[in-house]
Amino acid sequence: MSDFDCGAPRWKRRLWVLVSSVFFQNPFPKAARFRAALLRAFGARVGKGVLFGSNVYISYPWRLTVGDHVWIGDDVGIQSLAQVTIESNVCLARRCYLSTGSHDFRREDFKLKVAPILIRQGSWIAIGSLVVAGVTIGEGAVVSAGSVVLRDVPANCLVRGNPAQIVCEIFRDPEGARASIRVSCRHVPEKPLAPSASPTRALDG
Repeated sequence: MSDFDCGAPRWKRRLWVLVSSVFFQNPFPKAARFRAALLRAFGARVGKGVLFGSNVYISYPWRLTVGDHVWIGDDVGIQSLAQVTIESNVCLARRCYLSTGSHDFRREDFKLKVAPILIRQGSWIAIGSLVVAGVTIGEGAVVSAGSVVLRDVPANCLVRGNPAQIVCEIFRDPEGARASIRVSCRHVPEKPLAPSASPTRALDG
């Protein structure tokens, strides 16, 4: 990583390691507003009503944007070597991992590669799922527990598996003044996600 731009001076990175270990990476949940304020102090953009579980790992907060009313569960990891954007009303369940870093297996030195991750509003990443570099999770999508997402997920789809495949399309119908939600699924034969701009992404580490 000698030629990798961390996006912040060494003193700031070292200070974040200390702050993170005390206030984020421990089994004792702290006040959500206080944690959000700490992230903002280190350059993150954090909306209102964001809740954090215990033992949350965030590598570089200055490359993190979080919308309103987001839940980041226990033991979630956000490897923000590149920009990570989490839009509003998103749930990251416990032990999810967002990894913006990979390595070029075609090179002898396994050169580091990074690409941003975008989680669109209203989506849910269920327990123990992995989202890799360069992936966009579409609006209202659901990633089933334990899935490995190697390619973009379309809006309003449920995906599962390793690698994740589309299981069904999700239909949400607002009803009444308070817009309660009725959800139904139209099941489809499991099919792979559409090819991405990087056809070798599935083989990258």
